[in-house]
Amino acid sequence: MRFSSCLLLAVLSLLPGGCSEQTIGTGQPATGNSHQLRLATTTSTRDSGLLDELIPKFQAKYDCQVTVIAVGTGAALKLGQRGEVDVLIVHAPAAEQAFMRAGHGVTHQSFMENYFVILGPANDPANIKDKPPLAAFEIIANRYWFASRGDDSGTHKKEIGLWKDLGSPPPTMNYLETGQGMANTLLIAEEKQAYVLTDRATYLRFNERLTLIPLTSPHPALKNRYSVITVTPTKNDMINQRQAIQLAEFLVSSAAQKTISEYKIQNQTLFNPLTPSTK
Repeated sequence: MRFSSCLLLAVLSLLPGGCSEQTIGTGQPATGNSHQLRLATTTSTRDSGLLDELIPKFQAKYDCQVTVIAVGTGAALKLGQRGEVDVLIVHAPAAEQAFMRAGHGVTHQSFMENYFVILGPANDPANIKDKPPLAAFEIIANRYWFASRGDDSGTHKKEIGLWKDLGSPPPTMNYLETGQGMANTLLIAEEKQAYVLTDRATYLRFNERLTLIPLTSPHPALKNRYSVITVTPTKNDMINQRQAIQLAEFLVSSAAQKTISEYKIQNQTLFNPLTPSTK
């Protein structure tokens, strides 16, 4: 079931759209050695505010301008496949591996992680609190409202993977496909008082607008790992491979990992950096 246009328009008036393009400047005049770097990223890194901490530091170090295109992981991978961007930040491991096997990427490096969480109404009518993810999905299916991004994003891929692990397709009843980014989907779920799968970072960024609460604890099935992929330069002569590699190296550097570990909202860490021993 696709979500109604009336409520969707109301939600969109509160937040940026699920897909957006933003050029982040260095605050300094560009020099003749400056280049533009095109980054396609999952919406959670944008919506969480983390990129606003990381990208200016990278730009100041390497004298470039980064254009951030915030889309779902599936759309980001398609942009990379077509050679329309230089570098990707994504969070769908199986799709990333397929992208690399097909020769669309040169380097692939995980650099941070957190967990997905299932949110639901505070009174938890399905009684799923602290249940394992598959048990929670089995209880919710076709009985209680569930809001899905429905957009081939990393979060949507995780959700579909959980239904598959349960041996079931997505529900056919009480199931909303928003076709939106995570922040907008959260507001739609809030309006409907539906259960929803979200990345922890976006939830923490917007939880003051929500009465929905986390109902699951960290679980291996809900691990959410983010990776950076540099796009194959043979796609076309516009690929900025040099600075794509610089961004990939920057994200795993001690300076960037420190920024990731120290980035907090409401005194809670949003992402955990990945040291070499945990990759």
